[in-house]
This record gives sequence, structure tokens and C-alpha cells, in this order.
Amino acid sequence: MKIAISGKKIKLTEGITGYIEKKFSKLEKLLNDDAELRVTVSANKKEKQKVEVTLDNINGHIVRAEDVQEDLYSAIDIVCDKLNRQIVKYKNKFKSRTTGNDTIRFEQFNELVEEEIDVLPEENDLVFERRKRFNLRPMSPEEAVLQMNLLGHDFFLFKDQDTFEVCLVYRRGDGGYGIIEQD
Repeated sequence: MKIAISGKKIKLTEGITGYIEKKFSKLEKLLNDDAELRVTVSANKKEKQKVEVTLDNINGHIVRAEDVQEDLYSAIDIVCDKLNRQIVKYKNKFKSRTTGNDTIRFEQFNELVEEEIDVLPEENDLVFERRKRFNLRPMSPEEAVLQMNLLGHDFFLFKDQDTFEVCLVYRRGDGGYGIIEQD
């Protein structure tokens, strides 16, 4: 497994990078060598530390976890546990659908799950309670944010008036806005 560690508005000391590498190294037991882990550590104005982790190449999927704490090491611990649980959840859900060239080493899961993680409750299959269909009208991203706020939603799907591409605007956890565009 490859680990890339970066910092935003924070100086990464050897102690921090060593702790991150040690903490996430236990995931190597669950993942093959072609898995890529990106850890981003950042600090904000309110003396809070944010840790974001993205794990690429999980059989073509991406697993992501993040947490914000006053103590950086607590945030690292929490994110590592979240990521570990997500991998186990993925394994339980998709084990029967996998092929021989997996990124996850399934043969070691039973032993590791019993050691490190409480048994997670079984999840029911996804049930879609509602399906909506509607026409996307062209608008600017600013107009889409206004429409989203008027509706009281956290996201809004629209067609960009300049590119005619389908885009999605969303409200971020820090109060700002984001936009997702197609490639």
C-alpha cells in the first residue's frame, strides 16, 4: 500500500507523519500493494485539526473518511477507525461479487475483524423510497445555489448554462458551497 501524506496550513513533523504511517499501517493487512492512501492534515482558524483520508483502488472504488478535532492525534485515530469500518462494511457487502484480483485481502478479514472491530450490525438491502424525475433547466451555479437555498436542500442538480453539462451544487460542512462537474 502506498501512503501519501500532505499538510495544509500546518507543518508536518516527523512525529506526526510517523504516527500517521504507524496508525494506517494496520490497513496493509487488509489491502494489497496497489491500494493508494492519501492523508491530508489541515488546521483552521478555530484551533481545530482536520484529517481527510482517501483510499483509492479498492476494486475500482474510492473509500473516504474525515474528522475534525481539537487534538490532531484524536482526529487521526477516529479517521483510521472510520476507514477500517468502511473497508469491513465493503467487504461484507461485496465479498460474493469479487473476482480473484482483489485489492482487499478477504482471507485475512475474519481474524482481523474479531481482533480489532466490534461486530457491525447487518444492513438491509438498499430500498429506494422515492424516485424523482424532472427536467434540468440551464442556469448559472450562483442561480443553482439560490434555488437550493430556496428549496431548503443540501444539494441541487442543474444544467450549466455555459457548458450544458449536468452539475451538482452542495452545501459543505464548513458552511461553504461546492460544485461537482462531469469529466
